[in-house]
Amino acid sequence: MVAKTDKGPTESRVTFGRRLREERQKRQMTLEDLAEASGITWSYIAQVEVGRRNISVDNMHLLAAGVGVPLRELL
Repeated sequence: MVAKTDKGPTESRVTFGRRLREERQKRQMTLEDLAEASGITWSYIAQVEVGRRNISVDNMHLLAAGVGVPLRELL
């Protein structure tokens, strides 16, 4: 089970999500494309992109690899 936070989006989650979306769109990838590339569901990714998920470092790494950038570029 993936924990969903009860808190509103934090600045750090919003920043990561915004950078992820920018990189995904720069590569003309859909949420479904990134889901396939990362092994993470598109609905989870959509929630990450708006800061609603408290994402783990492991999932951050999978998403960064999915868009083809080092994780540090999304942080």
